Amino acid sequence: MNELWKLEFWRLLILVVVAVLIGAGTENYTLAALFVIAFYLGLHLRELAKLSAWLAEYRSAPIPESTGAWGRVFDRLRGVQRHHQTDLEDLRRSLGRYRQISKALPDGAVTLGSHDEIELLNDAATALLGLKEPQDVASPITNLVRDPKFVTYMRDGKFEEALEIPSPIDPRLQLLLRVVPYGDVGRKLLLIRDVTRLHRLEEMRRDFIANVSHEMKSPLTVVKGYVESLLDDGRVSGPGQRERLQQIEQQTERMCRIVNDLLTLSNLETGPPDVSVPVDIPALIRSVEKEAEELSQGRHEISTDIDETLFVLGNFNQLYSAFSNLVFNAVHYTPTQGKIVLRWIAEDGGGARFAVTDTGVGIQAEHLPRLTERFYRVDTARSRELGGTGLGLAIVKHVLLRHGAHLIIGTQPGEGSTFNCRFPADRVIDREAMKSSA
Repeated sequence: MNELWKLEFWRLLILVVVAVLIGAGTENYTLAALFVIAFYLGLHLRELAKLSAWLAEYRSAPIPESTGAWGRVFDRLRGVQRHHQTDLEDLRRSLGRYRQISKALPDGAVTLGSHDEIELLNDAATALLGLKEPQDVASPITNLVRDPKFVTYMRDGKFEEALEIPSPIDPRLQLLLRVVPYGDVGRKLLLIRDVTRLHRLEEMRRDFIANVSHEMKSPLTVVKGYVESLLDDGRVSGPGQRERLQQIEQQTERMCRIVNDLLTLSNLETGPPDVSVPVDIPALIRSVEKEAEELSQGRHEISTDIDETLFVLGNFNQLYSAFSNLVFNAVHYTPTQGKIVLRWIAEDGGGARFAVTDTGVGIQAEHLPRLTERFYRVDTARSRELGGTGLGLAIVKHVLLRHGAHLIIGTQPGEGSTFNCRFPADRVIDREAMKSSA
């Protein structure tokens, strides 16, 4: 039997003996039993009153003293209280270490509650976003950081991608924000990194490429013109002279294509986002198809599946460049007698998809993450042999980004590939709806 209950049992036994003695002396056992029961209940009520009073002030009041079973109960409460205080001290120390670590972080960190209210922040967040502690604690983060892109980012809750915005306190600083949901539903960790240096290096890289490309274009045009003149000149007929000039012409032409692609990329990165004009995608695809058939010279079976009702708000020249790059790649890398299918179809939710499917050589899985990098080639020798610049898919990626679209590649080595350009619903317009609104 539990020791506590043993004590209570002996107390009850003593009270029963007292009740018997009182009953024998008064010859009224019922009255004696009632007296003892009332006394026993009174003892417990007194102890319950002590416990109730302590619970009301348990943070500051000492645990009451008592005897018997209640004394043991209060002793156990003291033990629990000591353990609680020890755990509380450990928690305080852990929280203190967490605050020290967070303050030492070079990146900003802000913990947000279920309603995006600020709970904790470190010194870097104060320096980068202009937040203040404790004044801004419990305030919604969007009330303090009012950049429209950030407000939309927090409202939409699409945190798969990071967001880049200028600092609210210094527009010269560029900040990269990433939100990581954690713990309970709605709780988030906002991470802020200063990427000003990377941003400036990227601007320098773009400016350098644009300037070099412009500077190279003129001399290459001159060299190309002189080589063509020499080839047209009938006096150039010495041993190997014509072959050497043809090699110079081929390499000059290749350099011109690289320069033109670099200039296209530079314009896509730095030019104004002029992508709001209705573009007749069916007509664009048919034009690309004709060029692909001329390039193929009958070596491939090229077919189309086009929804004639779907247009896109965008830039015709940019979309033509992206679509033609994908289609011409399919022609180059599909063996003779292979099939190429161009599709322009509606998708669920109001979006649309342009897809180029071929029965070509396919692509190994390890190459897919890097396909859209500048100058990345799966087969360098073959790409150069075909006259590729290594910039085509980089152009495709940037064009799609400007149109709010994205590229998805499906491929199987030896069986072919499908390049999908998926456009969101807010970019797709219906031809008939456009006519009626006009």
